[in-house]
Formats: sequence, structure tokens, C-alpha cells
Amino acid sequence: MARPRYKRTGSEPEPRDEPVPVTLLHVVMDIAPDGRMTVTVDGTLYEPEPFAPAWRREDFARVLDQLTSQHRSPLRVEVHEADGTTFTDIITPNTRRRARPEPVPDGPARRVMPELVTLHGEGFVPGEDVGIAIVIAHGDAALDGTMRALLTAEQANASPTREVVLLGRVSGTLTIGHPE
Repeated sequence: MARPRYKRTGSEPEPRDEPVPVTLLHVVMDIAPDGRMTVTVDGTLYEPEPFAPAWRREDFARVLDQLTSQHRSPLRVEVHEADGTTFTDIITPNTRRRARPEPVPDGPARRVMPELVTLHGEGFVPGEDVGIAIVIAHGDAALDGTMRALLTAEQANASPTREVVLLGRVSGTLTIGHPE
């Protein structure tokens, strides 16, 4: 005769007089014709955070994610559409793995100075605002009407032709050149 793989302890547990009920949070989402959505959880209104916009149909998944992560339990969800149709489902929380923590740097990161590119143009009205196209920056013309702009190499390389335009917003002076 084979021996049982388990060991009985003491006496059998006493049967319960009442069965333990299985309960799920009951989430009801009512969708209005204009897309607004009202959410209740077990009959209590569930609202967005203060100063956040009202729930809309587009927030459906976000609301369910919030509720399943807050309660860490399955939800019984009923969606009542404006046209009278109803959708019912059981939504279970995601079992997300914890992300590995980011490694802590040994010390403050050393900041690398960008390589600068010089531009030069002339014929501008003294003090006028000169656009530097790709237009990523503005500079002021000097008192003698010249313009000197500094760009990072990365900014200059954003132009496949390596052309940069200086445009005087008042004088209309236009200088097209290649960074040095």
C-alpha cells in the first residue's frame, strides 16, 4: 500500500455555516452622446483629479488602469453607451514586472562644451533683429550694421546643404552663407 504524500494534521476543519461570497468592484461607465463619461465604483462617483478635465470616452483605458492599480483586484465593468447598448466585462490588473532601477552615476556628469560655428553678415541696420535660418535663433546687429551669430555644430549640421540664412527683419538684408 502506497503512503500518502501529504500528512494529515489534527481534525478536519469545521464546515462554515455561510459560504464566503466572492465580490468584485462594480465599475459603471455611462457615455453621453457628446463623449463625456461618468464613472461610478460600487455606486460611488469616481472623478478625475482636481483641476483635471472631465472624463471622456478616450479616457476609458486610463480609468481602468488607475482603478486596477489602486485596488489590485479584478473589476466588473459595465459600459452604457449613449445609444442604449451595454458592454460588460471582467478586467484584471496587469501583472507588471518591476523595472530595474536606473544605475546611480558615480558623480556629477561632466558637461561637454559644444563646438561652435561662426556666421558673419553685413549691411544690416544697426540694432535690427536678424533671423538666422534654419530659423533656430535670433541675434542683434552691431552698431556698425554687422551681424555675428554663433551656432553649435549640431545646429549647423541640421541643414543638409550647410547653408545658413541671415535675414534682417527691418532692413530686409539677406545674407546666405556657409558656416566657418
